[in-house]
Amino acid sequence: MNLSPRRPIFNRKPESNAYRLFFWGLMILGGIWVITQLQQGRLKSPFAPPPAPTRTSTSYSLEGTAHFTTGDLDKAIAAYQEAVKLDPNNGQLWAQLARIQTYSSALLTTDADRSSRLGDALHSAQQATTVAPDDSTAHAVLSFALDWNANPGLVDETQVQAYLTQADLEAIRALQLDATNTLALAYYAEILVDEQKWTQAEQYIKQAVSRDPSLMDVHRVYAYVLESLGQYNLAIQEYDKAIAITPKLTFLYLRAGANYRQLGFQSPNDVTQKQLFESSLTYFARAASINDELRIQDPTPYLSIARTYSQEGEYFIAARNVQRALEFQPDNADFYGQLGVIYFKSRNYEGSIPALQCAVGGCSGEDSCTARGLDGCDAQHHAVQVTGLALSLGSVDYYQVYFSVLAALGPRDPSYCPRALDIIGQVRASGYEAQRPDITTNITAAQLECSGGGPGLIVETATPASGTVVPAVTSTPYPTEAPAEAPTP
Repeated sequence: MNLSPRRPIFNRKPESNAYRLFFWGLMILGGIWVITQLQQGRLKSPFAPPPAPTRTSTSYSLEGTAHFTTGDLDKAIAAYQEAVKLDPNNGQLWAQLARIQTYSSALLTTDADRSSRLGDALHSAQQATTVAPDDSTAHAVLSFALDWNANPGLVDETQVQAYLTQADLEAIRALQLDATNTLALAYYAEILVDEQKWTQAEQYIKQAVSRDPSLMDVHRVYAYVLESLGQYNLAIQEYDKAIAITPKLTFLYLRAGANYRQLGFQSPNDVTQKQLFESSLTYFARAASINDELRIQDPTPYLSIARTYSQEGEYFIAARNVQRALEFQPDNADFYGQLGVIYFKSRNYEGSIPALQCAVGGCSGEDSCTARGLDGCDAQHHAVQVTGLALSLGSVDYYQVYFSVLAALGPRDPSYCPRALDIIGQVRASGYEAQRPDITTNITAAQLECSGGGPGLIVETATPASGTVVPAVTSTPYPTEAPAEAPTP
């Protein structure tokens, strides 16, 4: 009997399907192609984060302007530097970078840093006129940068005059390109003040104010013109207008405070004088507060506060503020000199000697801490090396106070008078006696004291013993023969 083979029920023989093999081959090849494209960057993974949007130069410039308004000038500079990288042929961007760099120099605390920043500003301004030679604003900002570089505390007199001459030419060029350029009018007025052409300066700044009173620069320069003319009340009003526009720029507060203090110096009424000094302290304290907010370690507000309290005879609190300034710059010899003078005025003659030694001859180690009024150096207050100030017309008052104190205390320590006479020899060799008659008076008194001939310690200086190395609030030099004394920050 023939039976048909049983059909496999549980086990089937493997079968080959050409279509299936072809499909899987395509899938493998496709996968290899996708991987290759991903590796070469031609395809993006769906799981990769979306690409960040590309920023434009305009975006960076808007960020820089915002930072400038809030007082964070370092971030403003960084933003504009990114803007000019993206658009290096944009003269307006270079000009704005130069303007902010110039203003930021007023917030720096050492001559070296200030000089370096002003050099950067000058380079940026020159780049602006290179890429945009017919841009009025570019030439105006170049004149501004040149004027602030003409700082006698940073360069010699020959260079000062060279910068001022070039600044004048650039301002004129800016006005030739656009006679209605408000910034050019304002900066030219500032240059004219520094050239001691006050009448012309007043004419130009009034034009600037009438054209655009919304600019901080206009009110700042107008205040500068007014204070150079001795019109301190009006100058304060203009500084207040500038502050209202840019409320975080500390040098505006320092200038306004200095003008209040100058009014206090001139007031014959004790009550009015105290009120004016209190107003100046309010402005200085606000500057210090803004620096704290922005984490800027600037000793200038504390030095300004110290000068005001010293003028009022409040020597203890004045000394505390100079000591606060020394926390920021413990190696600044001029600060030690200011502290020593305050001790001297308070009749703490013994305490003034270490501070004045650091100012005049330098100091190091534990002596630097003692000079700061500390019991000694510790983990918080480190020993530093202080290089003494070179003898100059600006530092000679520290030398005078120092040799006078040493001579007066000579009977207590046999080493004091030899040191006093050595310093006197240095002062006499400098030839400054011909320019400062008070020096001869003080030398005579000290020599008399050391010879046992009687009391000395006159120290009546022709100018306040405040030194010249203290950072200026504005890098614009004050006129040397102004019709009125420019207030010192």
